[in-house]
Amino acid sequence: MTLHGPAIRLTVLLGEADQFHHRPTYTEIVHRAHAAGLAGASVFRGVEGYGRSNHIHTTRLLSLSEDLPMAVVIVDTEARVRAFLPELEELQLAGLVLLEPVEVVGRAVADEDDAP
Repeated sequence: MTLHGPAIRLTVLLGEADQFHHRPTYTEIVHRAHAAGLAGASVFRGVEGYGRSNHIHTTRLLSLSEDLPMAVVIVDTEARVRAFLPELEELQLAGLVLLEPVEVVGRAVADEDDAP
């Protein structure tokens, strides 16, 4: 799917150890986004951060390197992303869910599926 122009970015901030039915929550989000036909989803692993617990999690200290911050980022049209939000509600997330308007201006590399 080619996306161009106004869009919305959905970012879910959560912990690496967060689980939904014995599966990492970030994996569950990506699989649900794929099943919903969203344009794409990426997961980014943080190297340091803290949240509600107020404990700093970092890769620099072995004892605290568990439960690093994770960000799941999805970009698609506003209508498609908003239609996906009930899927996230089912997961009862402990992290933050952010929506931000963005403009898609192009791709760095075209997918084989997009070739003429």
